[in-house]
Amino acid sequence: MSNRPPQAPAAPGPLAGVRVVELAGIGPGPFAAMLLADLGADVVRVDRPGAPALGIDPATDLTNRNKRSVLVDLKSPHGPATVLDLVERADLLIEGYRPGVAERLGVGPRECLDRNPRLVYGRMTGWGQEGPLAATAGHDIGYIAITGALGLAGPADGDPAAPANLLGDYAGGSLYLVTGLLAALHHAREHGRGQVVDAAIVDGTAHLGTMLHGMLAAGTWQDRRAGNLLDGGAPFYGVYPTAGGGHMAVGALEQRFYDTFAELLGLTADQAALRDDPARWPELRAAVAARFLTRTREEWTAVFTGTDACAAPVLSLTEAPLHPHLAARGTFTEAYGTTQPAPAPRFSATPAALRRPPALPGAHTAEVARDWDTPALTDPAASPHRKV
Repeated sequence: MSNRPPQAPAAPGPLAGVRVVELAGIGPGPFAAMLLADLGADVVRVDRPGAPALGIDPATDLTNRNKRSVLVDLKSPHGPATVLDLVERADLLIEGYRPGVAERLGVGPRECLDRNPRLVYGRMTGWGQEGPLAATAGHDIGYIAITGALGLAGPADGDPAAPANLLGDYAGGSLYLVTGLLAALHHAREHGRGQVVDAAIVDGTAHLGTMLHGMLAAGTWQDRRAGNLLDGGAPFYGVYPTAGGGHMAVGALEQRFYDTFAELLGLTADQAALRDDPARWPELRAAVAARFLTRTREEWTAVFTGTDACAAPVLSLTEAPLHPHLAARGTFTEAYGTTQPAPAPRFSATPAALRRPPALPGAHTAEVARDWDTPALTDPAASPHRKV
């Protein structure tokens, strides 16, 4: 029997009706919760009193869009009981503390699953819940460093290049946590039993490299930077500067696409034929680089647009929303005064939507107390499970 009150009208998205408790953190945990919220889940973020993390204005923190926020001090006498009241009514929980912290606060897996055996308890960390580094601090760059991912990016004769925190925190972390949460939610609904999902960024980032490890084992990938087809080692798959300071990205791997690229770039037949002799790839790279320096990025964009040359301009974050293709698809959208990526992926029957601006800490405490039937949010003494 459900212990939920009657539901409000379903929100857009395929996860409408799924309830998520997010214990406030930074980085991959909030992004995972945002993805669930974008897909229609009712995400309640449990914020702590005090200044926002990293000093970011909550009104501009897009990872808190489509959520609601309540304020709970987990270190107060009634804090854990209040969170457990929410957990009792939730399907999923996300926490991103260091191992052992949630347990010390009284909201660890044992307490939460005792209250709600169907709960899926998601744990988002960099190093994981166990291992020699589990208790130590870390950030994206360290996680991708030890998994081999950071060593893939950058020139052969230069230093590895950090791809912001997209590869570790969000690709290896958030997306794997969401995958695990949804898989465990399916199991919980089929079998009536929740479980703990241990999503470590090092695990997810290593998993992203599965194809490369297979190629390495087969002898078709060299374990060095810029020495392979897909890491800038090939002159027809890489980035080139243009006149005026811009850059063009080239991915003309297949022969027919390369032929189109070489023709439009203006290579001679002899220069284009250098593709077939890897020993002469430095010559081909020099020829390609020289041609790109004869025009600006905008001029080369006009040359390649609409063709199968597999060449594209390298755009900045502010330029990307203006690209004609992204504009036509609505890949970015203007919402609540901010240009931001639209929810992804897209669904034909249950489209996702931007329903709420970034949640301000505590802005929805009374609303959630009503909708989730948790009066302890506004009156801690009202919880039937409070400690006395």
